[in-house]
Amino acid sequence: MAIATDSLDAIFSDLAVTVVAGGVTGKGILDEPTSVVAGDQVLYVDRVLHCKSSDFGNLVGGDAITVGGVNYKVRTCEKDIDGLTCQISLEKV
Repeated sequence: MAIATDSLDAIFSDLAVTVVAGGVTGKGILDEPTSVVAGDQVLYVDRVLHCKSSDFGNLVGGDAITVGGVNYKVRTCEKDIDGLTCQISLEKV
């Protein structure tokens, strides 16, 4: 079952914070933090931004992005749910 794009607007308007990257302003839902662990060591703490692919799906590793007024650097950007949304892994700068 596909999600209609108008449904995405409703989701991101109610639960989201303001996101700015590459001259585009939109909304996203920030999950923080997620620890990446190898054995008994934490390699890094990751944050994941969920947003519409039409707004931010073209970002690549190293791109600057501001989420809720906080500056981050993109680690990865992967599309999901029929390509309508994406998950952007973020590193705090």
